[in-house]
Amino acid sequence: MSGPLSHIKVLDLSRVLAAPWAAQNLADLGADVIKVERPVKGDDSRAFAPPFLKDQEGNATRESAYFCAANRGKKSITVDLSKPEGQALVRELARDVDVIFENYKVGDLARYGLGYDDIKAINPSIIYCSVTGFGQTGPEKDRPGYDFMAQGMGGLMSITGEREDLPGGGPQRVGVPIIDLTTGMYASIAVCAAIAHRAVTGQGQWIDVALLDSSVAFLANQAMNYFATGESPKGIGNAHPNIVPYQTFKTADGALILACGNDNLFNKFCEVAHAQHLAKDPRFSTNGERVKNREEITRLLNEIFLTKTTREWVRLLDEAGVANGPINTIAEVFEEPQVLARGMKIELPHAVAGKVPLVGSPMKFSATPIVHEIPPPSLGQHTDDILTRVLKKSPEQIAELKSKGIV
Repeated sequence: MSGPLSHIKVLDLSRVLAAPWAAQNLADLGADVIKVERPVKGDDSRAFAPPFLKDQEGNATRESAYFCAANRGKKSITVDLSKPEGQALVRELARDVDVIFENYKVGDLARYGLGYDDIKAINPSIIYCSVTGFGQTGPEKDRPGYDFMAQGMGGLMSITGEREDLPGGGPQRVGVPIIDLTTGMYASIAVCAAIAHRAVTGQGQWIDVALLDSSVAFLANQAMNYFATGESPKGIGNAHPNIVPYQTFKTADGALILACGNDNLFNKFCEVAHAQHLAKDPRFSTNGERVKNREEITRLLNEIFLTKTTREWVRLLDEAGVANGPINTIAEVFEEPQVLARGMKIELPHAVAGKVPLVGSPMKFSATPIVHEIPPPSLGQHTDDILTRVLKKSPEQIAELKSKGIV
């Protein structure tokens, strides 16, 4: 393996998305990641389908596309954690790793002798990352948590979507499980920080990351808008609460995003649009005034954008250096020359499908470049290899574990 974390070994005991996303980030960075799954069923997300991957003849396999999104770069071993022999196998694996990810309910793994204190006793320098819905403390720590719940409880849905007084208005969840992904990113950062701390002190630690905490932290400027005014922000569709114009506009044949992040860009836009009078109008000359007069400037800009096609506006605005962009479908995203040039679509061989297209990592390193080598594994694909190579089990021992349904 290559990458900045090629010296790190990870044991991934997690399922679905938030923690697996974090473990995948470490795999992208070169870490050796072993994923432990239930026999027969595996990670819950293996059942989040259709769609399934297609084989080389175009026939659907039983490999879910969802699972593949968060598990590239990992090796899969099946272990039944409900049985003492399975727990013992995981403890053996845990002796020789740097990081463990888990997202069981609070206290569940401790009942199996796999909690932080249990693992620390056999691997004192372990970095143990627990990802839950509500965290390891607090009155709601025992509640199960999912992304949708966190988007709602954490306030994100209340500021996402069109205004409630407009058709289709009201709270909306984001089109991807953004809090699962955000929590995974926070977990990745926390683990990398703990690795750096351990390199200096030799000490491992327990990391507690929660979906609800991440959702609250992700409110960012909207939380500060509330703190500054005492009023809860509301959904305003594709507009920005603090910047105008920073929104979508209908064109003669579609739609376009205009992002004037400062007054200079607004002035440049007005030149392109032959609307210099707007830049000189005291109601619109500064961002603060445009925010105050949002409805009027939006009405005027709507009229202007309808005079040209999306392609015409993109060309003119690009030439003037004004931030803008079309609203692509997912298919169009992976036809964008810039997306392809940046290596954001990759393809790897796959044990069942023959090959699998994947989204590449966005992290680019000059000295330790990321190399995608290991595709999302089929269920238990590496069980025999891990038992033999890592745990030094004999063929007879492996056969016995299989006969008992432990692996």
